[in-house]
Amino acid sequence: MKQLTKSLDFELEPFFNLSIDNLCIADFDGYFKKVNHAFAKLLGYTEEELYSKPIFDFIYKEDIDETVKYGENLVHGMPLLNFENRYICKSGKLVWMHWTATRSEDKKFVYAIGKEITYKKDIENERISHLTDLTRMNDRLMQLNHKTSHDLKLPVNNLVFLVDMLDTSKIKDESSLKVLEHIKRSADGLKTSLNVYVDAVAEDGVLEKELELVCFDEVFQHVKESLETLASHAKVQFSVDFTEAQWVLFERSFMKNIFLNLISNSIQYAKPGVIPVISIKTQLKDGHKILSYKDNGLGFDMDKDGARIFDLNNTLPNSRGNKSLGLYFVKKYITSLGGTITVDSKEGQGSSFTIMFADQIQES
Repeated sequence: MKQLTKSLDFELEPFFNLSIDNLCIADFDGYFKKVNHAFAKLLGYTEEELYSKPIFDFIYKEDIDETVKYGENLVHGMPLLNFENRYICKSGKLVWMHWTATRSEDKKFVYAIGKEITYKKDIENERISHLTDLTRMNDRLMQLNHKTSHDLKLPVNNLVFLVDMLDTSKIKDESSLKVLEHIKRSADGLKTSLNVYVDAVAEDGVLEKELELVCFDEVFQHVKESLETLASHAKVQFSVDFTEAQWVLFERSFMKNIFLNLISNSIQYAKPGVIPVISIKTQLKDGHKILSYKDNGLGFDMDKDGARIFDLNNTLPNSRGNKSLGLYFVKKYITSLGGTITVDSKEGQGSSFTIMFADQIQES
């Protein structure tokens, strides 16, 4: 057994140094005790330089607080899984790292494996940038539609009015009368088509959306099933009550995306070491159907971030630089159908969203 153990120890050193993944061992004082060649090469430092300074000297300042939170969980025996942060290379370049880590039984060392995911982040940011450009272009086109349609409406109405004013009894030429009749028909047809188009543009395309009675619980169960792996891994606890309002006149795909974005955000921004609890309920209030959504996650500072939380391409609080379009589209889905959404939050105490739908309760 001693010979076997000695043989295994001999084999671990080249395994450590030859690995293309970034391997490191750190102590509980916050210093690297051993790094492999891949990690040192990635950051551009010598191994001695990496050993000489605290680990936080190499981590991007905006990610330090989040790293500390997850590090404390690691110290208390909770393995670190799927954690991302940024390191500063010797050249000044930032690299994104994806980590898994665990501590030793004697609570002296942390063993970690990291993969560089900078290229994935670049691709994601590029995708978001394209989506942002397309959204802005779509908004500009919509504004142009509004302007063009209203600019055309006045001269078309004038044309119809002028044609109606003509006294055809004074015109004896048959060909001229036929031409005038064609002009009148064309002007009337153009006015009708333009009015329909103006109405559609004014409603922001709502007339083309397929509104139907949507069951809250049915959509929730569908989204919950699609997030089963993520929710199960995070041990999410749901508290759901749709008894007061079970249905709403809405667009089904919009409702799915609203639930999907809110729930996935709650899981992504859950407090380290705390089981995510998500509460969803419906109410009838002041003639409207209300959906209330609440979690116990990281939350954010309303004074600092509340006014921009639904902005296009907003960098969410606690996102460590990740950009998000989710809440922007949530608000877009709701307001496009005449509803409203408000948010309330406190740092460290979670967030709550209140959605009021345009579908009013009919009085009997």
